Amino acid sequence: MAAKAGDNPDSLMTLATVFCLKNLRKTMCYQGFRNKLCLRSDIFLPSEICDKLVNTYMELVHTDSNFEPEESFFQLFSDPRSTRLTRVQLREDFVRDRDLEAIRKQDLIELHLTYCNSLSSRSLKTLTCFRETLVSLCLFGCSQIFYRKGGAPLACNEDTEDEEDESPASRQALETDFNFQGFNRLRLLNLGGLPDEMDAETLLKPLKSLTSLDLSNVQLLGTAFFTQWKDRLASLVLYNVDLSDELVSTVVELVNLRHLDISRESRRTSKFKMTRKILTAIVQRLVNLVSLDISGHVMLDNCTVPHFEEAMGRPSTEPCKSSIYPFQELKRPMQFLGLYDTTLCNVTHIPAYKVTGSKNEDQVLNAIEAYTEFRPELAHRAINQLFDIARIQHCSQLLRALQLVIAALKCHKYDKSIQVTGSAALFYLTNTEYRSDQSVRLRREVIQVVLNGMEQYQEVTVQRNCCLTLCNFSIPEELEFQYSRVNQLLLKILEPARQDESIQRIAVHLCNALVCQVDNHHKEAVGKMGFVKTMLNLIQKKLQDRMCDQVMEFSWSALWNITDETPDNCQMFLNCRGMSLFLECLQEFPDKQELHRNMLGLLGNVAEVKALRPQLLTPQFITVFSNLLDSKADGIEVSYNACGVLSHIMFDGPEVWSMEEPRRDTVMDKMWDAIQSWDVSSRRNINYRSFEPILRLLPQSISPVSQHWATWALYNLVSVYPSKYCPLLIKEGGISLLEKVLELESSQPETKDMARKVMEQCETFKEDPMETNHGQEVNYGQRG
Repeated sequence: MAAKAGDNPDSLMTLATVFCLKNLRKTMCYQGFRNKLCLRSDIFLPSEICDKLVNTYMELVHTDSNFEPEESFFQLFSDPRSTRLTRVQLREDFVRDRDLEAIRKQDLIELHLTYCNSLSSRSLKTLTCFRETLVSLCLFGCSQIFYRKGGAPLACNEDTEDEEDESPASRQALETDFNFQGFNRLRLLNLGGLPDEMDAETLLKPLKSLTSLDLSNVQLLGTAFFTQWKDRLASLVLYNVDLSDELVSTVVELVNLRHLDISRESRRTSKFKMTRKILTAIVQRLVNLVSLDISGHVMLDNCTVPHFEEAMGRPSTEPCKSSIYPFQELKRPMQFLGLYDTTLCNVTHIPAYKVTGSKNEDQVLNAIEAYTEFRPELAHRAINQLFDIARIQHCSQLLRALQLVIAALKCHKYDKSIQVTGSAALFYLTNTEYRSDQSVRLRREVIQVVLNGMEQYQEVTVQRNCCLTLCNFSIPEELEFQYSRVNQLLLKILEPARQDESIQRIAVHLCNALVCQVDNHHKEAVGKMGFVKTMLNLIQKKLQDRMCDQVMEFSWSALWNITDETPDNCQMFLNCRGMSLFLECLQEFPDKQELHRNMLGLLGNVAEVKALRPQLLTPQFITVFSNLLDSKADGIEVSYNACGVLSHIMFDGPEVWSMEEPRRDTVMDKMWDAIQSWDVSSRRNINYRSFEPILRLLPQSISPVSQHWATWALYNLVSVYPSKYCPLLIKEGGISLLEKVLELESSQPETKDMARKVMEQCETFKEDPMETNHGQEVNYGQRG
């Protein structure tokens, strides 16, 4: 059998790394002075392991809500004699000056800092500690690193334990003393987002051996300084840099360039016109170019072959057939060509193996892949286009699409636009049409990023998209690995202050599904989170609005499910004025059959708890239950559940019946009449996981009507759904209890007759286990 999409397991190295990070004190570390985390003295780790530990640690911090960051984690790597770091990737505001200072003695070869806005100029001082070994450095989006904290001079404090965190807003004094003097091995440098006050030329002047430079979103005062690398520079990124004829003339002198990116965020912000002459100069002068990005530029019409002159046949990557005139001079097709937000992506023949654009699914996926890490503004637009493809057309590269959207959501957890479009795309990429192609592992990844989004954003659109996406999964089975977390998030959504009706409806539906068909310990845990009170608050709000909608009905259904065989949750229901709300709902909505069924199912659960039954034994409640015996709502369900509640109360005997009205005998007579009026072949909106509460009513003489109700219930279920309920009854010892019913003199003749029929039905099933009824076995409700 072929593996499903995304089913490759994690490597043993990855699994071991995650385990160690989640159990540091049990594996590599011990608790030192002042609870400081310390590395054990017998631990010596090579760079391959240390790099993996640090980089995985950062990933867990940003993507795993259950992972607790360690205050002194980076101190574990302070001594290169026991831990060696060479390649480190850190991102977001979580990284502080003290973290870099902790590893200042390491011989780093690569250091990638992305969007680390908590770093100040103190970290520039730390960078100089790596100057003799550093080959690759990224400071993309770390604009605050060029400012001093509170105007303090550039300094590296050896003891940083008592560092006081300051907000980036407090950093106002520009650092002017730093340059790259002494970084002689540095080859790859990314200074994307360098503050406008910083002079890039002065900063870069000491670097004579650069082969790769990224100056995205940097304001350039001059262009001539690029020529100092004209014989070495292989990659130049000038995304969102204002182009000019002077800059283009300088760039085409860099004859060893293999990758050139002069793209922009949008054509709307571009004043520079990309002409046929400019493109021709780039192709003719930069003969080693294999990758070019000119996205977001206004293209003049003379760049392309007229449509009627385009070569016929299938789209071709051969330069000679190119629909873009300047690219006809290429010696070979490019490996990558960025044409996103340009008219050129729509032509037929493009001489490149990988093209970004918006013409088709392949171009859109290429755009998401190329722009996610450093250009979320473009990735957001491309994911939005993928959303349209998945919604309106058909996504043919499902695995790749899902993996790219998941990667974008992980990378930009704090970017609202990415979270909105990404969660919307996931809804369509995980629906029934695509489900059969997705592995358990892949679907779990989707669930985790969806929950990350719900956790981070209280914004209506993100919450709605995430909740809708969760509805595409089998609940509770597929969500069980995150069971506690997803319930906590849904209950937070349902706080009374949040009144968005659509989100409320979806969240209540999910809550109901999550507590249906799960073990009792799950229900008890969710009950302690405030589930019962949250549902009752929703019901109270709907009562105030005099509205019985899906939220009202789902809330009662959820309470029915969560109180099943969980006495603590039943107690919570009573403590939180549940019975008062039950009576109010009956009075306000006398004709709502589904509502009545759900409420009576819940009260059946409460009545099964002996210690709670005295709270139901009041004239008011008994009268209500007695009147509901006559109900024809939802077939027999309301009458059946009302009789079930009374059967458990009657089972406690006449001595607990202290009220004068209604009389016990009168209520029992009404119960007999109700049971005899039911059709024993009725199909049911109910689902029993266990017969234990029913079976306890069989071998007794205290309340013959309770015994009869229990026997009728068993006969109905084993005759209508034999394949489901005959094995359950046999497994739980029901046959021997029915035999005792036959032996008891107090058992009524009709009860004994029905008990025999139940036993015969089970015997027949054992001989011929094929189901004989013609109806499809579908149970919409959970047993209360």
